Amino acid sequence: MKRRPRRSVPALLSALVLLAACVLVAVSAIQRILGERAWIDYDTVAATLHNLHWTDLATAVAGSLLALAGVVLLLAAIVPGTATVLPLAGRFDSGVARGGYRTALRTAAAGVDGVSTARVRLGRRRIKVRIDTTRTRPDGLAETVRTAVADRLDRIGPATSPAVKVRVRAPRRTT
Repeated sequence: MKRRPRRSVPALLSALVLLAACVLVAVSAIQRILGERAWIDYDTVAATLHNLHWTDLATAVAGSLLALAGVVLLLAAIVPGTATVLPLAGRFDSGVARGGYRTALRTAAAGVDGVSTARVRLGRRRIKVRIDTTRTRPDGLAETVRTAVADRLDRIGPATSPAVKVRVRAPRRTT
């Protein structure tokens, strides 16, 4: 079970751009039918487009921008995003949400004596834990935190066990 995020941001932006274009065309058409002065003058737009050539710089730039937008939207649809539910080991189809997973690991790291704050970043193959401590000599603290996080990982039981990397930030030594 690997639930992937929905591509709502690219879809929303595409829909808003298309909606704005449709509203603009519809309002201009209605104003033209009613005989009022239109927001966009059809004759001016038609004359401008008629005078453009395929070899013009404006045509090349507009085409390039539209092609780039198409490639970005295509990549957003094809490339898988970060999983929102991570699979757990076992015979049943079960998973854990990324937020809960991160919180459980952060709680395990922050529960170690000498750790004032802990931050956890989840990667595909590695978990990065950054801890802050008030100790001036944090010898062995990184290994203790790594052990605590590894124990919590064993209890959670993810389908793939990532490597744990711990970075300690401590005040400068006064020797």
